[in-house]
Amino acid sequence: MRTAPCLAASAALAALAAGQDPPAGGGFPTPAAAQQARDDADYQRAVTAYRFWYPTVSAEAMFHGHRELGNKDNEAMRVLAAGPRHVGFTLNSDTPYGGGVLDLKAGPFVVELPPGPLVGLVNDHHQGWVLDMGLTGPDRGKGGKHLVLPPGFEGKVPDGYSASASPTYKVLVALRALPAKGDAKAALDALKAVRVYPLASAADPKLVRMVDVTDRDTDSTPLRWEDNLAFWEHLHAAVDAEPVVVRFLPMYGLLSALGIEKGKPFAPDARTKGILERAAKAGRDQMLAAAFDSTRPDRLAWKDRRWEWVGLVPDSARFETPAGIDLEARDRWFAQAIVTSPAMFRRKEGAGSVYWLGHRDAGGAYLDGGRSYKLTVPAPVPAGLFWSVTAYDAATRSQVRAAQDRAALRSLFEDLSPGPGGTVDLYFGPKAPAGKAGRWVQTVPGRGWFAYLRIYGPGPAALDGTWRPGDFEEVK
Repeated sequence: MRTAPCLAASAALAALAAGQDPPAGGGFPTPAAAQQARDDADYQRAVTAYRFWYPTVSAEAMFHGHRELGNKDNEAMRVLAAGPRHVGFTLNSDTPYGGGVLDLKAGPFVVELPPGPLVGLVNDHHQGWVLDMGLTGPDRGKGGKHLVLPPGFEGKVPDGYSASASPTYKVLVALRALPAKGDAKAALDALKAVRVYPLASAADPKLVRMVDVTDRDTDSTPLRWEDNLAFWEHLHAAVDAEPVVVRFLPMYGLLSALGIEKGKPFAPDARTKGILERAAKAGRDQMLAAAFDSTRPDRLAWKDRRWEWVGLVPDSARFETPAGIDLEARDRWFAQAIVTSPAMFRRKEGAGSVYWLGHRDAGGAYLDGGRSYKLTVPAPVPAGLFWSVTAYDAATRSQVRAAQDRAALRSLFEDLSPGPGGTVDLYFGPKAPAGKAGRWVQTVPGRGWFAYLRIYGPGPAALDGTWRPGDFEEVK
């Protein structure tokens, strides 16, 4: 940022204090200084707005990804056993996914879960938490009817529903099914058994179709928009389509100063376009620094390891702390991941899952797709259900795409029993070590990568420090 206007003002004050004549402008900003100040102010507004509204644009990208598959809002949702062909921020292959977009302008919708090991949530257009379902919801996996209400709903909620109102009309329904005993087909079938329909049709449900897209390439990320003017165009479309969220009023003010306002066209001039494009690149880079080059001590899961917590604020879907909103934690999360729920950030024994980020080797260098590494995991792993390690491409924040077409090693699906030393050794690199192909993930030379280590149903040792995985050790 240029400091010329500030220096000019300081010089003017110093001159007045000394009884001297003020510099050019008589104490007022010169035309050049004023223009520079305006440019700097708009740039600062744009960078701040970019980071704050990134979750909204990311949600818009998820909606867009569903629609690109031909799944219209309120008519069809997707189910899939995720793999490298499905580009999405830190999607994993541990559990199949389901979900899609509902437009509540059509009225309240019911999401009816059968009994079983299902986990679900609803997020609004800004990736704000609306409700939980399944094992982490009020039904606790026993099955139940969940009612998603539109903004300002004033009708009567029928008996027998767990209801919650969204502040936006468009919402994302996100579902997962835990594959008991590694039965991925049964888990997919469980997702297909979820019933979604308008409340108005409850007597004779008009069901949203569940479409299996496991074999189709998908992209639910804002990667194509995030460093250019398209980011702001999609943000304007989202803001224009939704009610104003009162707690976001100061952030709407930032957008209004940049020409993005509900009910008005977005038509930036050449100057504003240049500022917005520069701000998109800078905002994206600042979020990636929070994600992958943070210096916060509380990011470290274990003081003698390189592993880091992905979520830095436990138990809060809004990143709330006694001091306020933890903005770096918010940036860090949304640069790497999608959707929010208090259940996703818990660090409690037996509650859902916990997971850690590994993106540096034992010496502190970023993981390199052209090098080979070994990861030693002590056994037994304190997982009441199962555990996994997934490799992600640093540029796409999605599963590594290589000829192997597998980016994860999972205790439910691969043989991860311990060796004679009581540990599980896993391998990552461009070529499989001799005799280790079953415990190897292929990486791509020239591309950085990172890993998530996930434990489902964590035991006490996963949280009290008595169990710790090794760091990635380079194998020459």
